[in-house]
Formats: sequence, C-alpha cells, structure tokens
Amino acid sequence: MNGEGAVITYNVGHEIPLTILIAVYFYMTGLSAGSFILSTMAYGFGIEKFKPIGKVGVVMAIVLLGLAPLNLIADLGQPQRFWYLFPYLNFTSPVTWGSFLLTLYPINCIIYAYFMFKGDKKLTRTFGLIGIPLAVSVHGYTGFILALGKARALWNTALMPTYFLVSAMVSGIALMILVVMVRDKFFMPERKINRDIVSTLTSMLLVTIVLDLFLALSDVLVLLTADAEGKEGADLLLRGSFRPYFLGVELALGALVPLLMLLYPATRRRPQFVATACVFVMVGIFAMRYVMVIGGLAIPLS
Repeated sequence: MNGEGAVITYNVGHEIPLTILIAVYFYMTGLSAGSFILSTMAYGFGIEKFKPIGKVGVVMAIVLLGLAPLNLIADLGQPQRFWYLFPYLNFTSPVTWGSFLLTLYPINCIIYAYFMFKGDKKLTRTFGLIGIPLAVSVHGYTGFILALGKARALWNTALMPTYFLVSAMVSGIALMILVVMVRDKFFMPERKINRDIVSTLTSMLLVTIVLDLFLALSDVLVLLTADAEGKEGADLLLRGSFRPYFLGVELALGALVPLLMLLYPATRRRPQFVATACVFVMVGIFAMRYVMVIGGLAIPLS
C-alpha cells in the first residue's frame, strides 16, 4: 500500500522447471518397456503364440530407448553436462539409479536381440528374463521420481510408480498391435493380418485399460479426500485448466472410447476400428504423461 492508500499487487512469475520433453521421455521409456516385455512372452517364457511379435518387439524397445534419453538431455539447461550424472553420484536419488538403469537396460536389449536373431534359444531366454526387471525398473523409476516430490500434490502418492507401469503396458500393447497390423498388411508376402495375435493382444489391451482406469480414478478419489493441496490438485484435473486433457483426452478419448470400440463385437472384428482404438489409447497415455508432469507443476508451491 502506498502513501495515498492505493493497493499495489505484485504478479510473481511461477517457473515451470520441467518441460513437455520430460513427458515425451516418460512416454517413450514406457513404450520401450511395454514392447520389451511383450517380446519376452515368446522368447523368454516360451509362449509360441507371441513368437510373431518377439523380434519386432525387441527392435522397437531398442529404438525407442535410444531416442528417449535425447529428450532428457535436450531438457537440461546445459546438455553437454549429462555425463555428470555418473561421476557425481547420490544413491538416495532415483535419478542416480535411473542413470545406471538407462545404461544397463539397452545393453541387455542389444545382447538379447543378438542371440534372438542368431537363434540361440538358451541365451535369448536368459537375457530376456534378465531384461524384464530392468525394463520394469527403467520405467518404474520415472514414477518414483515424481512420487518422491513431497511438495507436489499430484505426484506424491504411492500409486504413481504402479500407475506409470500399467500405463506403459497399455501404450506398449497398443503400439504393438499397430505395428503388427502395418507389418502384416504391407510388408509380409501374404498381405494378411495375423488375427490370432491381434485378438490376443486386444484382449490384453482391454484388461490393462480397465486397470489403468481404476488407478486413475483411485488417484483422483484420494486427492479429493486429502489435504488442501491434494484437493487443489483434484480441482485442477476435474474443473481447472487441465480438465480437457484429463477428462477429455486421457479418460474419454484415450480409455472409454477405445474400451467401447474393443468390447463391441462389430467394431472389434474390423481392423480399421481396432487400429483407431489403439491410436486413441496412445494419445490418451501421452495425455496422462503431460497431465502428470506439467499439471503437477501448475500448482505453485506455498
């Protein structure tokens, strides 16, 4: 207040320390983890039905994980210092553990792929089984990074790592269905989609979508009954600026619409509807990453 009684209001800028590149990074690591785990269904656990997706799964896992850290490095204020994560360790930080996981996981993927294409079933199975906990850890640690943000109401929940892992499987399965359909239709001599594997993957996708919806709704219900900051986080998702992304894109377009399309026999039997549902699912999961990363930072710290 100045000498004449006028009120002066200061508008202090609220810095957003993370960008959409971090959401893209989380999204791509999830796709990689989901693709790798699907690949091991055939070559790790010996389920013959999944053999048509074994090789394409590991190739996708390697490519996606090769691209994912580029987003992380690009987001750094000084990208040339990314290697500082290795000599300057902090073993109480999930970022330190993540740095080593992001090194070990792709190495294991490459070894696994090498023995797979070479035809060595024993070593393929060995490195496939080793890779499963690595794949789970690589994406699980991203959930831990957010969950350990005690000051962020949307992040600081025990559900976060599981929420990220389940959504990774949802997007990974959806991507695999799309890749299999495109490969079979345009790059295989028969030009015929393998309906057996697509049907199996579709059933798996339905289960994971339901589980993902359960976790999303559980998260919101907990926020609604939490402290003031938790309720503010829920309000941001249900009535605030992130409502279109959460209710519209993540839940409606990315989960409920695909769920109905894949449950209804007339649409489930038609490849074009299955492909459309998978695209919607992948858009919805990316919206989830965006909402969690950027939305979690939208509430100013008190």
